Amino acid sequence: MSIQLPSVRSDEATDAAEAEVLGNGTVLVERRDHVMIVTLNRPEARNAVSLDLTIGVGEALDAAEDDPSVWVVIITGSGERAFCAGADLKEAAAGRLNGDGDDRLARWGFAGYVRHFISKPTIAAVNGFALGGGTEIVLASDLAVAADTATFGLPEVKRGIFAGAGGTFRLPRQIPEKAAMEAILTGQPITAQRALELGLVNRVVPLDGLIDEALALAAAICENAPLAVQVSKRIARGVTDGDIVAEASDWERTAVEGGFLMRSADAREGMLAFAEKRAPRWEGR
Repeated sequence: MSIQLPSVRSDEATDAAEAEVLGNGTVLVERRDHVMIVTLNRPEARNAVSLDLTIGVGEALDAAEDDPSVWVVIITGSGERAFCAGADLKEAAAGRLNGDGDDRLARWGFAGYVRHFISKPTIAAVNGFALGGGTEIVLASDLAVAADTATFGLPEVKRGIFAGAGGTFRLPRQIPEKAAMEAILTGQPITAQRALELGLVNRVVPLDGLIDEALALAAAICENAPLAVQVSKRIARGVTDGDIVAEASDWERTAVEGGFLMRSADAREGMLAFAEKRAPRWEGR
């Protein structure tokens, strides 16, 4: 599928009506010179990841990779409260996030993003809480700018499940191991300032300056030769034929361990307790 995106000058304001609408409206895509801005557009659901959103993000990244005039991609969320609340649990329970018959989803990974390597640098502009899958989107990005109100974390263990979209192996590689293990094993949140101290994000700014800061970072990248930037990214990330080679065994381990965990009584109890809005009763089996 070929997506034609509007070209917008950097000094022009772009509203939703001028943006390309993907994924049945769950994703907005706009252009600022050589920068593509991808916005998760489900504010009523805290930008939780649905099948439509996954397809919209995945198609936008494919379009960015194939378009030589796109040099940087920024991913952000609609609204002032949430960047991404993780998976839409209703769609997950119904099995819709698997996208039966669409083999792109396996290649792209969660949100059409976490395993979807593109050579163009990616910047997460975190406009609110980024818990679970939201943090995993940040971990999959090359750079990150956060609003001072943003929150990060991997709370899956509180629900009897685990961070299966790369969080459990990427977080210990991107911040000090002890800090990562505390976040993974306790499920407790990380403030924006603490995320900056740990190196999880590059900048923390007031919410009203978030996109401007992300665009400024993108502009600094765009001052450089685009092919040189892309080659540098592929080498730095250890990419061969579009895959991060060092992560292959991590994804295999994630699939095996995840299959075991999701068959457990505790995983079922965690989801049931969440739906019933009560404390879970763990059994360790």
